[in-house]
Amino acid sequence: MSFNKVIIEGRLTRDPEVRYTQSGKAVASFSVAVDSGYGDNKKTDFIPVVAWDNIAEVCGNNLQKGRRVLVEGRLQIKDYEKDGQKRRSADVVAQNVIFLDSKGGQADKPSSGYDVTSFGTEVFPEEEIPF
Repeated sequence: MSFNKVIIEGRLTRDPEVRYTQSGKAVASFSVAVDSGYGDNKKTDFIPVVAWDNIAEVCGNNLQKGRRVLVEGRLQIKDYEKDGQKRRSADVVAQNVIFLDSKGGQADKPSSGYDVTSFGTEVFPEEEIPF
């Protein structure tokens, strides 16, 4: 048995980019800044996130740069070749996204209308991400 679970909390570094596959499935990509450490040891990681279907559309319609989110999903590693060089990338494939502040970014508590955990969480790895 294997286990692949990722939970991150942070702020969006850019507005989500929503595109559609040839079969019409929505896919959103965005990046979350996650801080760790304190003082001189503080470090920020910028973690790429991919969301599919209903979650992608809800994120695209409601999130923007600076919003606090909690993302639960799985880590996906991709190997590819660019300019003759073998490369590897990692994304978090979102299965749940919880909006932790209001649209204006003022509140520091979850807003009840934006929890998308009840939306579909299927991931379609055979689909080609259009970006």
